[in-house]
Amino acid sequence: MKYTFFNRDLSWLRFNARVLQEAQDKQNPLFERIKFLAIYSSNLDEFFKVRVSDIRQIKNLDKELRKKLITKPNKLLKEIKQEVNRQGQLLGNIFRNEIIPELNALGIHIVSTNEISGQYKDFAIDFIENKLKEPLVIKDNFSTEEECLFIENEKLYLITAQPEGGIMCVKVPEESRFIELPSEDGHKIAYIDDILKVYLKETYDKVFFELKVSRDAELYIEDEYSGNLLDKIKNSLSNRNVGQITRALIDAKVDKATNEQLQTVLDINDTDIVYGGENHKMKDFFGFPNPIGDVLEHKKLPPIDPDYIKTGTSVFSVIKEKERMLHFPFESYDGILKWIEEAAEDKEVTVIKITLYRVSSDSKIAKALLRAVENGKKVFVFIETKARFDEENNIKWGKRLEDAGARVRYSFPGIKVHSKILYIEKGATNEKFAYIGTGNFNEKTASIYTDFGLLTARTALTEEVRQVFSILEGELIVPKIKNLLVSPFTSRTSFTKLVDKEIKKVKQGMEGFIFLKLNSIEDHKMIKHLYKASNEGVKIRLIVRGICCLVPGIKGQSENIEVVSIIDRFLEHSRVYIFGSGDEEKMFIGSADWMTRNIDHRIEVVAPVVEKENSQIIRDIMQMQWEDNVKGRMIDADQTNEVFTNRSSYDRGSQERIYDYLKEKNRKD
Repeated sequence: MKYTFFNRDLSWLRFNARVLQEAQDKQNPLFERIKFLAIYSSNLDEFFKVRVSDIRQIKNLDKELRKKLITKPNKLLKEIKQEVNRQGQLLGNIFRNEIIPELNALGIHIVSTNEISGQYKDFAIDFIENKLKEPLVIKDNFSTEEECLFIENEKLYLITAQPEGGIMCVKVPEESRFIELPSEDGHKIAYIDDILKVYLKETYDKVFFELKVSRDAELYIEDEYSGNLLDKIKNSLSNRNVGQITRALIDAKVDKATNEQLQTVLDINDTDIVYGGENHKMKDFFGFPNPIGDVLEHKKLPPIDPDYIKTGTSVFSVIKEKERMLHFPFESYDGILKWIEEAAEDKEVTVIKITLYRVSSDSKIAKALLRAVENGKKVFVFIETKARFDEENNIKWGKRLEDAGARVRYSFPGIKVHSKILYIEKGATNEKFAYIGTGNFNEKTASIYTDFGLLTARTALTEEVRQVFSILEGELIVPKIKNLLVSPFTSRTSFTKLVDKEIKKVKQGMEGFIFLKLNSIEDHKMIKHLYKASNEGVKIRLIVRGICCLVPGIKGQSENIEVVSIIDRFLEHSRVYIFGSGDEEKMFIGSADWMTRNIDHRIEVVAPVVEKENSQIIRDIMQMQWEDNVKGRMIDADQTNEVFTNRSSYDRGSQERIYDYLKEKNRKD
């Protein structure tokens, strides 16, 4: 049978449509809905910078190679544009017809350019001429492709055609997108770009139109294997803002002359243009002022401190007693920070090793590592400098750690290190400890991403984590592992065998069961294996946040597979893998999605969960998510994103329920 798959990029766009649903959901407080509009916009910007640029590169392949592709790039780009335009219209309707009226009802008004040019004209002129913290950047005329590099990635510009040809272009100041206007009647807020439009109309007697371009953000390091890879990454970063244009978002009211001149100067055509509203870059709404306060936002869920934080107990002694599982952001990330800080000061600790993929700009973890170096510990840090859009920050911390005396290694050619692991050794007592997580060592994202982290002193795991670090340090080529699943060495074969075991159970008259939670599932080989398991009668549940190339519910292919997606206040980021049930159950957590890149081209670490208390907690959490009656969406063969209403009797989303569940658990402990 010929199996069917959803296209990866169109599936991702359906994920972003689920984000847009949250902006429309009136169960969410108003400012949370505004935040989801910003998330949607930010997601789409990255999609055009990365995925659309990749598809465009396929168009440059040899014609014979292109013929062999399952999806033709031109056809796919057309489908992407159609879906983006459809979602763009929906976004505009949500903003104009739902968000704006609700803001107005609360006395918060976003004023139009017409209002500014009337009541606030003097304010606008004074603001631009006297209040700007940065000088206004005006390009009177540019008419060549080389000059158009002036237009940077994701910055806002106001443009108009010049009578003699070419384009006049003004960069919108970046100091603050939203300006509060003087008013005795409620709160009046203007876009800084609208204030600038009024000023330019008065100054030049011209109508200006808003423009934002997305540029190819790939680094395109032609040869990762020769020379210094770190230097090549540093050199490539400077070109990121001037890559090939993958999208030009422009005011739909743009006049013909400006549109034609723009296409000529930027060397683009109408297929590269997305026509939108008068104001772009909605991700700036992350910073939209809230003059009323918390009542318009989610009720805060203060992170729950683990018991050892409350009592001040040594984290090492807690882990020696039993393995601990933490679930962020419901439980406090201080549970990890305290451990690393304790290790930095503990005189018995001799070795600390860690992988850093995305480091926060003011990282407490990196600072604790610096302290460990000062205290004479042997600190090894593997920093992935190919973590997209975090390269510069990662390099900065790598340099600081290196200068302090830590041993730092950077990216490997041809492969990314995506694992989230920590190894600590006490030399005098010969004790080893390890951490395997699903999320980055980043206290900022730990407050908004849901992730699991396993803290262990179990020799079988600490020894295998040590081996992974030996690979990263260049001391070992292939690990000898029996407990961990490590990409690219054992993950594919191990996952395949685990699926096979469930198929075998069904053939022997028993029940086969698979329950996975992933960010994305794209690898066709693993999907085909799930299809095979479904056809044999294995019951399969998937919770997938983002890309899902698996098509569920198809007779003779996937009729025993159900897929749920959850979008809520926290970004679902954890990966859980459950095979079998009861005494036969095998449970794992780790960093690997079921994507070809994660299984075959990244170093990922997946750990078994064997402590009964930990596995029961994960099982309960997975069940709460599966029956989410508020934030759960059905992923079906038609990709409808239908929100569930009858999966359970609960009228709260799973994230709220998980928080209360863990709070009660910690209270009992």
